Amino acid sequence: MNEAQTLALYVHWPFCVSKCPYCDFNSHVRDEVDQDAWRSALLKDLAHEASLLQGRELASIFFGGGTPSLMPPDTVAAVIDAATSHWSAAADLEVTLEANPNSAEAARFADLADAGVNRISLGLQRFDDPSLAFLGRAHSGDEGLAALAAAQNAVDRVSFDLITALPGDDEEAWIATLGRALSLGTEHLSLYQLTIEPGTRFETMVRKGDFMPLDEDMSARLFEITQEMTEAAGLPAYEISNHARPGAQSRHNLTYWRYQDYAGIGPGAHGRRTGQRTMRHSK
Repeated sequence: MNEAQTLALYVHWPFCVSKCPYCDFNSHVRDEVDQDAWRSALLKDLAHEASLLQGRELASIFFGGGTPSLMPPDTVAAVIDAATSHWSAAADLEVTLEANPNSAEAARFADLADAGVNRISLGLQRFDDPSLAFLGRAHSGDEGLAALAAAQNAVDRVSFDLITALPGDDEEAWIATLGRALSLGTEHLSLYQLTIEPGTRFETMVRKGDFMPLDEDMSARLFEITQEMTEAAGLPAYEISNHARPGAQSRHNLTYWRYQDYAGIGPGAHGRRTGQRTMRHSK
């Protein structure tokens, strides 16, 4: 089957334990979620998309959010099973789930793998506790490393995120942080510069003068260092923020960058159907 006939699926789970101050995604803090109702809604959404995109081969599934590692594994399994019944699955179907590194969620990784997840994208963001506290993350540096080990034990393919260009970052600090990341044996890294997005808590803090973003010259230098170090380590960039060993690129990411079709289900999920952009209601 050629690339024009393949399809990717994005699944949005909008719930989080807490809202990070830099996040402008469609995510919401909830103590309790009606799991049966949400599973039913996702499956109905999926059936609708499948009716409009018949005869395709499913190349990848990506569970994003929000915090999809909060999803019950049986809900993840139900979505995967339904997707692979609506469409034929590629022999090497990639199934990625974004995860936070706190201890409670890391304990689910093996069950999520049993549900059909074969790739975990872990939101480490930084290794040091002061940076994690600034970013509003709910995990410590030690928890992050433990979660990475748990993910690597659960699935064969693991990626993790880091954020650079925090206030006070300099060349020495970022070289140490990225060097540590490259020593951890991952085949894929997502490396993002901190941006102050409208409507976020960070935007309010900057407007009030609580902190100043890193200046553009230093941000540019850190970007250059990132390219130099990842290239030298054998994980060159394959798009703006993602770096991978040859053959370890995220198939789902490449679907976006190659303007190929993907279905989006869940609140606020985007899709691209035969060249036309689609978007689900966010609430």
